[in-house]
Amino acid sequence: MIDRLLQILGDKGLITDPQEMRPFLTDWRDRRQGKAVCVALPASVEEVSLTMKVAAEEGQPVFPLGGNTGLCYGGVPESPSPEDKPGIVISLQRMKQIRDIDVAANIATVDAGVILAELHEKAKAHKRQFPLYLGSEGSAQIGGLISTNAGGTGVVKYGPMRDLVCGIEVVLADGRILSDLEGLKKNNTGYDLKHLFIGAEGTLGIVTGAALRLHPENTNDAHAWVSVDSPESAVRLFTEFQEKCGSYVEAFELLSGTEIDAVVRHIDRVHVPFDSVPEWSLMIELTSNDSTVDLNAAFEEILGESLENGSVLDAFIATNSQQAEQIWHVRHSVTEANKLEGMGMVHDVAVRVSKVPAFIAKAKEVTAEKFPMATPLLVNHLGDGNVHYILMFPHDYWKSLPDPEAVTHEVQTCVHDIAASFGGTFSAEHGVGRKLTDELKRLADPLRYELMKNVKQVFDPENRMNPGVLFE
Repeated sequence: MIDRLLQILGDKGLITDPQEMRPFLTDWRDRRQGKAVCVALPASVEEVSLTMKVAAEEGQPVFPLGGNTGLCYGGVPESPSPEDKPGIVISLQRMKQIRDIDVAANIATVDAGVILAELHEKAKAHKRQFPLYLGSEGSAQIGGLISTNAGGTGVVKYGPMRDLVCGIEVVLADGRILSDLEGLKKNNTGYDLKHLFIGAEGTLGIVTGAALRLHPENTNDAHAWVSVDSPESAVRLFTEFQEKCGSYVEAFELLSGTEIDAVVRHIDRVHVPFDSVPEWSLMIELTSNDSTVDLNAAFEEILGESLENGSVLDAFIATNSQQAEQIWHVRHSVTEANKLEGMGMVHDVAVRVSKVPAFIAKAKEVTAEKFPMATPLLVNHLGDGNVHYILMFPHDYWKSLPDPEAVTHEVQTCVHDIAASFGGTFSAEHGVGRKLTDELKRLADPLRYELMKNVKQVFDPENRMNPGVLFE
């Protein structure tokens, strides 16, 4: 098999040395490591197709890998049982061509291995933007972002990845290529199959290319860091911004003081524009492509009224791009800071925006009683209801646990049950991966779960595509 793959991929396209393979087998937080026969690095969709055909003939599982920035171990190659073949990791990092940018149609057609930050730069050169923004944009790949239906800070205005994909190219388990890259605004010819692959986490096929929706570049923006007295006040303020600013609201992020404290401790160049770290902070971005709109005046009007009634305790409005960058540097440093802070149990729940304060209050009450040794850190995409409720355990305590897996399960079950009690979901933007398969089975509607397994059977009857992800 290795010889066959070498003929297809060449020396640069195949890794078999264990040391060279290790970065492709381990999640970025170094918490979990898998194994594989080799790592394939195809340079074209045709090479992906031929590699998949070899894997099918050999009965080898296939583990697609993007930028390896996930949090649910969906990119860690693990065969379901010791009797199974170890499988092939397929990384598309060599497939990084931006095939076309169609300014009139506002569509970028790209390879799946394109880095998000590179797409941002290319779009900007055409006075366009691809409006997906997150902390890992320097390493996250388009294929992985599609496969996990990534979110980020701009979902309140532009939606998640599912709303930004207008066409897709996929190599199926048997090596056939399904191409739908036309990106038509209207196409009413039956099932829209691309949505099956968005969020499928590589379990139905490998995304090799995509047509992505671009938007006009925002030439006008304003940024503020606001101290509020409670999550309830944050929701009221968000409602007011929606009413008075409408589509100008691009980001509306709520952070706990404990989370910002962690960033201050571990990240360089952090500036907090207040005398002390607020207990609750809102980081707000307003944008427009109309340069005549006075966005700072909107901030001053809304925040001025809230300062008078006491729901806003303090506010800092950026007066230049450097101050704006300082605000978002704090927000986008959260993941790296948490990695250094301790053993964080990261939850990715979502409830309706109106229910966010009640969820936070209940989660703090219950987890304080059950896990008093953990500090709750909170990052909330308030504009879309996605709450990253993080229980941070000290490293020394975690290492002393006789059964950390059992504690992990207990913490997850506790927080997910609270989200479910408010009509929420346990996964909003991180996916299910290998981490939450039991939670999907436990909490999903049984009929929906059955239908999902039926879809898997149609596209991957031998269960070779990322086995162990989504389904137990």
